[in-house]
Amino acid sequence: MKPIQIGLLGLGTVGKGTYDVLLRNQAEIQRRTGRPIQITMVADLDVERARSMVEPGCQVVADARQIIANPDIDVVIELIGGYGIARTLVLEAMAAGKHVVTANKALLAVHGAEILSAAQHKGVMLGFEAAVAGGIPIIKSLREGLTANKIHWIAGIINGTTNFILTQMREKGLSFEIALKEAQALGYAEADPSFDIQGVDAAHKCSIMSAISFGIPMPFAHAYIEGIDQLQSEDIAFAEQLGYRIKLLGISKKTDQGIELRVHPSLVSEKTLIANVEGAMNAVMVNADAVGTTLYYGKGAGGEPTASAVIADVVDMARLMSSHVDARVPYLGFQSAEMVDTPILSINDVVTCYYLRLGVADQAGVLASVTGVLADHEISIDAMLQQPAAVGQDRTELIVLTHSAKESVMNQAIAKMEELPTVLVPVIRIRKEDLN
Repeated sequence: MKPIQIGLLGLGTVGKGTYDVLLRNQAEIQRRTGRPIQITMVADLDVERARSMVEPGCQVVADARQIIANPDIDVVIELIGGYGIARTLVLEAMAAGKHVVTANKALLAVHGAEILSAAQHKGVMLGFEAAVAGGIPIIKSLREGLTANKIHWIAGIINGTTNFILTQMREKGLSFEIALKEAQALGYAEADPSFDIQGVDAAHKCSIMSAISFGIPMPFAHAYIEGIDQLQSEDIAFAEQLGYRIKLLGISKKTDQGIELRVHPSLVSEKTLIANVEGAMNAVMVNADAVGTTLYYGKGAGGEPTASAVIADVVDMARLMSSHVDARVPYLGFQSAEMVDTPILSINDVVTCYYLRLGVADQAGVLASVTGVLADHEISIDAMLQQPAAVGQDRTELIVLTHSAKESVMNQAIAKMEELPTVLVPVIRIRKEDLN
């Protein structure tokens, strides 16, 4: 049978991993697909470098459009990244009738509607397993493995850089700034880590999972995003004293009022599996009506783990190329006519639990005034921790864990607490997720 010919755009870490894994496991992959899969063309601006990294029979070009124009290429793998030229090339490849595989979560989250429409118009397949959580097959699990279920919520550690930083802060007591520098020195963080530490990367990925879980248009524009760059090591230590760990979670939850879509630091019980996901690893929890709660864990980045997901998409395409368009799995798991534009809730309408840290005067009556404000707003207390004042200091730290409350109500309560003369600095607030 005629081999499936692949054109690879970009020979960076993931591109090289994809080329190497496909070459190394070619025989095994052919046993699964029934036909050979070969990368016959590669586009990379550094042509000489790229030629030194591939077999002699692979054609290397500087212009990606030469791949798109080649009628023998069946599938284009886009591993360039970003919103600019990658978007143009993906759309041009689809217009030329090529199936496309991409690891570009930002492109899908921001321009997903346009790209999915183009793919549907041309009847081509679009694979993006590698766009979320690297080598973890979470897209396939949500889109196919859990198709019998109503999904209630998803919660994931889906950015390895931030998870590594938080692990270093907890285990070594490092400040955020020092932990970030260590992550950069080890190659876990980019020179400009803004998308990671500010939560944008996780929001891209969570938006994709949310669209597949609930059958909604790509919702990234409505996501609430809060990063870890303001976290302090004291809060990580206090959380641990109370039996919790702080993780940057991407959360999407279906409620009667709409869908929550939020990324922010969260306290999670140290007894949960996801709290014990350390270093640069990723994990996603999914709660659904029939199966209950499932956990997906593994490497969320890196050349070969991500290549595993890229090649899995190509294998799926190889199996389905001769099938009718209607027989293929829908791009987002739901038939396009059945997608529902469900409202995305404002963070002010979200109901969750909270960790509050108050720097207060070390004097009588402080505790009563703080708890009085919470009682006035009908916010009940789950646990409290009071640190003794340091020698020579007239300020102490009061830690409060609350039961569930609406964000807008908690905002009002915090504003009232900060008006108290005994509350000396702005209140630190971190959300707490039970994940039950």
